[in-house]
Amino acid sequence: MPKLATASLGGSATHRDPSMQRHSHTSSDPLEVCVTEGIQPLSWVQRLLTRLVSRRHSFPPACSKMVTAKVWVLKKHFEGFPKTSDFDLKKIELPNLKDGELLLESVFLSVDPYMRIVESNNPAFTVGAFVVARSGWRTHFISDGKDLQLLPSSWPESLPKSLALGTVGMPGLTAYFGLLEVCKMKLGETVLVNAAAGAVGSVVGQLAKIGGCKVVGCAGSDYKVAYLKKIGFDEAFNYKTVVSLDEALRQASPDGYDCFFDNVGGEFTSIAINHMKKYGRIAVCGAISQYNDTVPQKGPYVQVPMIFKELQMEGFIVTRWNNRWEEGLKALLKWVVEGKVKCHEQVTEGFENMPMAFIGMLKGENLGKAIVKV
Repeated sequence: MPKLATASLGGSATHRDPSMQRHSHTSSDPLEVCVTEGIQPLSWVQRLLTRLVSRRHSFPPACSKMVTAKVWVLKKHFEGFPKTSDFDLKKIELPNLKDGELLLESVFLSVDPYMRIVESNNPAFTVGAFVVARSGWRTHFISDGKDLQLLPSSWPESLPKSLALGTVGMPGLTAYFGLLEVCKMKLGETVLVNAAAGAVGSVVGQLAKIGGCKVVGCAGSDYKVAYLKKIGFDEAFNYKTVVSLDEALRQASPDGYDCFFDNVGGEFTSIAINHMKKYGRIAVCGAISQYNDTVPQKGPYVQVPMIFKELQMEGFIVTRWNNRWEEGLKALLKWVVEGKVKCHEQVTEGFENMPMAFIGMLKGENLGKAIVKV
């Protein structure tokens, strides 16, 4: 069984917006959809795969033409759970490129975007190249190139490029560094992960198996539970149908858990913490059960079990390891190509369906990574 590598390699550049923080793999780069007068930008992380389709220095100025971009904007802040009426689709005219700029066209949007370069005045990027960018929910975007991440040169032609938004992208890196650096999992330990059929959780479980651990996962449907068992989870259960979450956790691992990768928070965490082994480690990646609460949840206090079990509980944001991005992507790509990490994407067709895909993701309707094909 191969070991998870920890060598330090170079990473990719990012830009940040200090607004709404949601999840470890998304909170540092909230979505900037469109800033138009009287319209609020959507504060949710976005990445996109884009392709460069032309280079300005390769064509005379007369060949350039005005490009109209479609852009989703947030016209009303969420009150409780998001609704499609909270969003509005706009059209904006993009200016001509300046020296060093590129015109990007969205190919896949991840509820994060995926783009291709369609025009370039930047010699570092060739027309037709695929890059990961942070631009918002938009069909076209002008960049100076500083916020773009090229796909690894070793990317196989047969591998879907949309995986750069999921398993071989930020969600996969969140699983990778969360397990290595926060959970610090060890051979033979027992790892618990909730929201286990999601983009992050499904990778967490598979990486833990590669690392020689027993893995227990929970999800919100029998279909998802069957998927978890198919990709190698030792135990899995539907938290919505068990009579007692406390008993389900006990039955899945009577001896308790060494590591807990928490994507959910709330009541689940309050119960799970009582099943941690002494000196257990908890990686707080997300709290999706609480994101849309209009009234804060109240739950049991966790200090007593943390004290007497001497637990470590640490929140994290994946950009902490920006300088090791290349290391993580190289390892993830290798395991995917070797078939040791399985991938599943839930693809929604059409840019106009972005809000629907986004809301579905929050409701837990997706299996694996939620992707919108533009």
